[in-house]
Amino acid sequence: MLIPSPAVLEARPGEPVALPVDVECVRSEGRPESYWIEIGASGVTFGAADAAGEARGRATLLQLGETSTPLRIEDAPRYGWRGLMLDVARHFFGVEDVLRLIDFAALYKLNVLHLHLTDDQGWRIEIPGWPNLTTVGAETQVGGGAGGCFTAADYQRIVDHAAQHSITVVPEVDVPGHVNAALRAYPELWGKPAPEPFTTWSSPGHSLDVRAEVVHRFLGDVVAAIPGEYFHLGGDEVEGLEHEDYAQFMWDACSLVLSHGKRPIVWEEAGVAKLPAGTIVQHWSDAKPARAAAEQGLPLIMSPAPHTYLDQKYDDQTRLGLTWAGAVEVRDAYDWDPDAVIDGAEVVGVEAALWSETTETRDDLDEMIFPRLLATAEVGWSGTRDWEDFRGRLAVHGAALDTLGVKFHRSKQVDWS
Repeated sequence: MLIPSPAVLEARPGEPVALPVDVECVRSEGRPESYWIEIGASGVTFGAADAAGEARGRATLLQLGETSTPLRIEDAPRYGWRGLMLDVARHFFGVEDVLRLIDFAALYKLNVLHLHLTDDQGWRIEIPGWPNLTTVGAETQVGGGAGGCFTAADYQRIVDHAAQHSITVVPEVDVPGHVNAALRAYPELWGKPAPEPFTTWSSPGHSLDVRAEVVHRFLGDVVAAIPGEYFHLGGDEVEGLEHEDYAQFMWDACSLVLSHGKRPIVWEEAGVAKLPAGTIVQHWSDAKPARAAAEQGLPLIMSPAPHTYLDQKYDDQTRLGLTWAGAVEVRDAYDWDPDAVIDGAEVVGVEAALWSETTETRDDLDEMIFPRLLATAEVGWSGTRDWEDFRGRLAVHGAALDTLGVKFHRSKQVDWS
């Protein structure tokens, strides 16, 4: 009962075969992340096109368990971007929680972990030369708790662990809005007295002084300090800036990221601005700016809230979560087509997003992420999908989640085994 479903799974006659703990993988031609597995009386053979394909194949072998009936699998992803976003700014989650999520992401063939590192409620990453970010900026979170922060070594540990599973970590530092924590640490970034701590939901609406030289120096230091081939600049829900100033800042910020040899990503609101080639735009709510980005020839990551926002309640009985995007049940997370959301868009993939206003503990993470993340994983990986088939596989797979210690939400849409 594999999740996500392989492109080709051919059952063959014969007795169950014991699967060795460590199967040798041979390199063979194929699409990026593709692999094949053959299980028969003579044992197990396994090949992959690249290291990422080997990681995806090993995830399949891990799901198969200790024994399997004879079969042949040929598999490759539908999309090259299959991600999970974790907001560590509203409530901070430490290294061990993040490493655990990476392991689960790998098991379900995701290849991106997007970390929302900064917001009004807290700044969560060490930046050399800007020490107040990790003291003043990191000391708060939603509800007024102690907050927290990743040191450079902490963050590198996360990146290294993800790389072992061929998963890319994408840092997000949200600018020019959602910056209250940064403004408390360095008021010169907006040219006014330091604002009060913001420990509730939503946003106070403060923005950087985008014309100030110190802001551009600050952003340059931040981009240089955080490793990775991508850098997410946010750009969403900005208040108090004229359109021309916002548009120029987003162009300059994306160009800055490109100058550091990294690829910029922005939320859809930035699609109203002219953006440099190489920028990726992430759709979450409003089709109009996302369509404007597509008309610029920019590729899109699809994260429409009614299908991918894991901070939304499953139903009106769910103890955690928000409701502004409506309930997001497992079928909502599964039964949609990323290519059909924005006409004519170049869709590079999908990403589920867990904003952490209501999630405070590991058990909270489990409840809001699982099993909806498995639906997103299959949307991103499998070209042919069927809800009833997925629902049946998920029902059986619940036992595996129990064994792994996942405190998942037992959706009423699934007849759990």
